[in-house]
Amino acid sequence: MLSQSWRVALVVFGLVFATATVAFIVSRIILVLERHFERTDNLWDDTVLHALRRPAIGFVWLQGVYWAAEVAHSYSEAEIFSVNDKLLELGFIGILVWTLFGIIKKVEQTLSSPLRMKEPMDYTTVRAISKLLRAVVAITALLTVMQSLGYSISGVLAFGGVGGIAIGFAAKDLLANFFGGFIIHMDRPFKVGDWVRSPDREIEGTVEEIGWRLTTIRTFDKRPLYVPNATFTQIAVENPSRMLNRRIFETIGIRYVDVGGITDIVDDIRSMLENHEEIDAKQTLIVNFLKFNSSSLDIMVYTFTKTTQWVKYHEIKQDVLLKISDVIVSHGAEVAFPTRTLHVADSLRIENEEAEARKGRSQRTDTDESRSDESRDQAADNGPVREPSGSGQTTTQGDEAES
Repeated sequence: MLSQSWRVALVVFGLVFATATVAFIVSRIILVLERHFERTDNLWDDTVLHALRRPAIGFVWLQGVYWAAEVAHSYSEAEIFSVNDKLLELGFIGILVWTLFGIIKKVEQTLSSPLRMKEPMDYTTVRAISKLLRAVVAITALLTVMQSLGYSISGVLAFGGVGGIAIGFAAKDLLANFFGGFIIHMDRPFKVGDWVRSPDREIEGTVEEIGWRLTTIRTFDKRPLYVPNATFTQIAVENPSRMLNRRIFETIGIRYVDVGGITDIVDDIRSMLENHEEIDAKQTLIVNFLKFNSSSLDIMVYTFTKTTQWVKYHEIKQDVLLKISDVIVSHGAEVAFPTRTLHVADSLRIENEEAEARKGRSQRTDTDESRSDESRDQAADNGPVREPSGSGQTTTQGDEAES
């Protein structure tokens, strides 16, 4: 009742539908097994199953499409169906690589997870090993594919040996960065998440990623800094993240007039630090009178906090400094500030005092004379002036004029 093309189409459709059904069943079975194995103490069964679920579905589809293509090829002479076997082989290699990549990734996550491992491995080391394994899988797969396509692996390797020398000279910086990244992964001077800085270069920040060519560092102003790995083989690198304590190193100055109580002040500050709950008394703790400074008596305070956290360290340092201030005040002393005292010689002081006295007398004399002149001027303005006579009587200028 149906033509040959319709019959072939129905068979191909049936195979594809069956493939989809089998893929769905396989997915559900693996999902059920994953949930079951998650309740067990074994960490690796559910890890492997989770990595296998999608490649298994991909393999079912690859096999089903291959069978459908074979059915179509039996009724058709089209050239495209002649490469079914080769595509199946290449697809199988791809699914195998997909599976291995998934297993490597899941194992990496498991080994570095503090939620799944009691003692998780260092994330930087695990990631470096996983990158190396993925590179090995990719190179092996590439060579296998070339062999499947008819290329001679021995010829490829011979070409790589001869051409590798030229490539090495042309890409020496790239190779230097690659081996620099390898040395970082081997020596582990820092890892992802560490705070690093270099006294030789302007490099300081938090490590975000360690690649095979570049290391990404996020500076404290939130800018990314990309450093070639070869740089770390030539510079000194500090890793403050691995410090055991943070140091408080301060010089406190008090006034010279408080020299009598400096011994008690030093003893009380030392006692306060030894009993402070955030100060590590097992580390070096020094509180001593240091020197006679230009305007203060200097006391050195040298101690270490238990914490290494930057914010908490400053809170502890603030508390320590305020308590030191309280100790100083409790002894009736004060924290010194820059001052200067001027001493004048006795002879010069006497001369200055005599000059000031002469200046004062001169000013008083001038003042009396100016007052006399003002009085005479005022009397002349007010009218006739009476002058005493020998008989006790007075005459005026008007009377004399009439005489």
